[in-house]
Amino acid sequence: MKVFSNEETFDYSWEEVSTANWRKYCPWNDKSTHVIAVDTVSRSVDPDTGILRTERLITCKQSAPKWLSTLMGGNEVSHVFETSYVDPASKKVTMVSSNLTFANILNVRETVVYQPLSAERTRFVQDAKITAVCGGWQKIRTAVEEVSIAKFAENAQKGKEGFEAVLEMSRRVFSEEKQRQRSQEKMMAI
Repeated sequence: MKVFSNEETFDYSWEEVSTANWRKYCPWNDKSTHVIAVDTVSRSVDPDTGILRTERLITCKQSAPKWLSTLMGGNEVSHVFETSYVDPASKKVTMVSSNLTFANILNVRETVVYQPLSAERTRFVQDAKITAVCGGWQKIRTAVEEVSIAKFAENAQKGKEGFEAVLEMSRRVFSEEKQRQRSQEKMMAI
């Protein structure tokens, strides 16, 4: 098993980050073009805790080295199952995802947590455990895990850049909407 860990800070409030998180894979994010579709499978709020639980199926087009792609059947489309928990009381978003495609060859379990550092900054912590479960030589399993870790690191940087663009656009759009609402309120008062 190989482990990838990453920690980042976003100069946006937890409210902005937790809201924009739902638009992470959108046209504003030119770094996530590999995401083909995001389908919400279920969504519910626990009446006792107020925690929003969402299950999503994320469909991606992945690029892998030719030898690994061949090992995995040559299919470029993969599916990831994500379960997220938004706890407004403790201001914590937790997302756990696992690959569904090729799980008999490679298990990937990623956990992401967003929590406030201050009123205007949010901490992002990402951990991924990658385990090659394909039979055969340890050398092949190690190579599969190492390629996967390298791809995770590359995607983490792209992911941060793309999410920053989404956060910036969200802030701008919300600001414009607030300004429009204030203008309307002034017009109604006249």
